[in-house]
Order: sequence, then C-alpha cells, then structure tokens
Amino acid sequence: MILVVSSSLNPRSRSRLLAQAACERIEKMGRVLKFLDLHSHCLPLCDGASAYGEPAAAQATQWVTEASAVFLASPVYNYDVNAAAKNLVELTGRAWTGKVVGMMLAAGGQGSYMSAMGLANSLMLDFRCLVIPRFVYTTGEAFSDQDAIDPTVLVRIDQLVEETLRIADAVR
Repeated sequence: MILVVSSSLNPRSRSRLLAQAACERIEKMGRVLKFLDLHSHCLPLCDGASAYGEPAAAQATQWVTEASAVFLASPVYNYDVNAAAKNLVELTGRAWTGKVVGMMLAAGGQGSYMSAMGLANSLMLDFRCLVIPRFVYTTGEAFSDQDAIDPTVLVRIDQLVEETLRIADAVR
C-alpha cells in the first residue's frame, strides 16, 4: 500500500493539490493507495502520553505501518514544514522505520527550498527512512487562479512518484 499524506490544515491548500496530483498518478499505475488528509483527519497534539491511544492517531499509525512508501505533502511556514507534519511523525514514530519517503512542498518563496531537510534528517536518522532526494518544491507561481498546477511541476511529481515507487519495490 502507498500512503499519500496532505499535512496542510488550510482548506484551500496548494500542498494538498500536490498530494492529489500524486494520488492521481499512483492510481493510474494500479497501486493500492490510501490518502491521509490532516485537514479532515484531525490528529491530537502529541503529548508524549495519552495522545498515542487516540483513535485518529492509532489509524494514522496503522496506515504508516502498512505503507511501503509514504508521500508527504506539506506547506512551508517559517522555513520549515508545517507543525501538523511534524506532529504526525511524533504520533506515529517507529511506524516510519525503513519507509521510502517522497516529499512535496508548497512555499511562499524560493528562499525556503531547504525546508525539507530538518524533517528529512529526522526521518533518516531516527527511523532509517530512505528519503528520496528528488523532492518537489513549489511556490505560488506554480498555481493558477483556478488551482491548476503548472505542467512542469506535474512532470516533477511524475518523476518523484516513479522514483519513489521504484525504490520502494526494490527494498521490499
């Protein structure tokens, strides 16, 4: 199973559009897919104690555990992935061990292109994830007023999906 996570809590999220584009490509490949949208799948804040037992956290942990690859789409706030993405990792912890991870980020400007690295380092060092170095980074210019994604970004999403799934298949 392939898991795609949209970590944005904004109902008009551009990073969610990236996640949805990845879902479309994965479905066309005939893969089993689950979509975890943190806007509608409300997770408790990680408190290091009782939050792990909450049903929403348990469901997220199960999906991460079952996934052979995880695609994480996140907005960038203050030069980092959003807090909801980090909260997901904190709540699901060891379920990430050994996962192949592809990242897609939507930011306000070009200056945050390294924003994936903090989370990527944590996933690699704490959970031995294989984080695909070809992550998709976009800014507002990649989206039209109708929320359409620039075709060049769609090509990069295709490349990320293909490379992530190729590596996930190889390590199984």
